[in-house]
Amino acid sequence: MIADEMRDALKKLNPTLLEVIDESEQHRGHAGWRDGGETHFRVRIASPEFSGLNRVARHRLIHSTLGDIVGRIHALAIEVQD
Repeated sequence: MIADEMRDALKKLNPTLLEVIDESEQHRGHAGWRDGGETHFRVRIASPEFSGLNRVARHRLIHSTLGDIVGRIHALAIEVQD
């Protein structure tokens, strides 16, 4: 499952909070939705790795950590907690 892959990848950032939420069903019938879900995700994360980074740099770090997983989904909402 993609959510599990995302959790495993994001553990590299030593999170103190990590939630990966599949919100695909909320987007049924919208662009990018497909049967079986795993198209729209929300990540809530806090990590000491974000210290000193601005919002854009934090998002870039998350995207690079997820690697090719991002290309296999339609949408990713990111909430970085301090």
